[in-house]
Amino acid sequence: MSEQVWPSAIVLVDMNCFFAAVEQLDNPMWRRQPVAVTNGLLGTTIITSSYEARAFGIKTGMRLNVARTLCPNLIQAPSRPNRYAELSTDIMASLQQISPDIEVYSIDEAFIEVTHCQSLLGSPYQIAKRVKKAVYQASGLYCSVGVSGDKTTAKFAAKRRKPNGLMLIPPWQAEETLAPYPITELSGINTGVAGFLRQYGVIVCGDMKKLPIGVLAQRYGNIGRRIWLMAQGQDPEKVRTNITAPKTMGHGKNMPPETKDLHIILTYFQHMSEKLAARLRQYGYQSNHFMIALKTKSHGWITNKSATAYPTDDGKQIFALCQGFMTEHWHGQGGWQVRVVALNVQSEQQTDLFQPMDLSPKREKLNLAVDEINHKFGEFTVAPSRLIKRSEMPNVITPSWQPSGHRKTV
Repeated sequence: MSEQVWPSAIVLVDMNCFFAAVEQLDNPMWRRQPVAVTNGLLGTTIITSSYEARAFGIKTGMRLNVARTLCPNLIQAPSRPNRYAELSTDIMASLQQISPDIEVYSIDEAFIEVTHCQSLLGSPYQIAKRVKKAVYQASGLYCSVGVSGDKTTAKFAAKRRKPNGLMLIPPWQAEETLAPYPITELSGINTGVAGFLRQYGVIVCGDMKKLPIGVLAQRYGNIGRRIWLMAQGQDPEKVRTNITAPKTMGHGKNMPPETKDLHIILTYFQHMSEKLAARLRQYGYQSNHFMIALKTKSHGWITNKSATAYPTDDGKQIFALCQGFMTEHWHGQGGWQVRVVALNVQSEQQTDLFQPMDLSPKREKLNLAVDEINHKFGEFTVAPSRLIKRSEMPNVITPSWQPSGHRKTV
């Protein structure tokens, strides 16, 4: 274990089977048992599963009925996104006590820049041990930790030591360590990129230096240049510590397959409209451009962009756009999913400067009162009457989840 000071040191924290591990933590009788997390009791697809379940061949994305043929004793755990967000927030806060330079990669992963912490906290190995201890103290959960001089190699290292492992790859050993592994072992290298590289004889990471960087740059631009360096343990991307403001904000929900009842489809659209509006208000954003979409089996996604007269954060106005969309673009096709997205979102301060609000003071006060009640007693405690029959499927973690600001959302 090298104790010398590294010229660059990045830690990747990867929670082990995070959602399933939280369920086992909160339900002690499920520990060391095969657990599969689904989107509510009605969910039929596995979101993630415990290592005990994976030993039976159960994988993310597998149908629950198929999983039960592999493991008849499989425990179904309805997902609890708010609980996962709560624990993840605690974990990320604990990591920020080690270094403020942290990038939350997802709800269960984070990069930590610790190059400048070595004189204070010790060697990268000592810092990694401190990270594992902090995560456990904050959550009662275990994690895998990878440490190297760049993000890609650190993530590769963490993946090689699951569960509850720790692996260090010093920067000067990164190229040699990665060389024998398939290029697809690196995060972000999908089958399309791998297929392109295969044409040039690049199968494992060690093959990459035989290929001129210009070949990848011409095909993929700057991303291609990064891929060329990644394979040689020299990923140039830095740990990103700034959370940029969102450009879009949206919500979608699956319906029962081939739903053709207009009232039901509109119920889903109103549910998403009100949820989006509440989220816009929560974080001080508005928009007057929205994308409305319905997924069908026969025609794929039917989409349309609509606009309100002025920027809004009001669910009633957004839902009116959905009603117009159904009138104009829906012709009885069976629907599978709805989606409502606010485009080019702006802060309320921006919109106030340039345009008047197209919302009465009475409506604004009503929204404020509803938000206060729902925040205190639970989402949609007060809601339009149509939403009494909304889907019972729970929320999901948004892809852009972050530990603070507008991104900590379900």
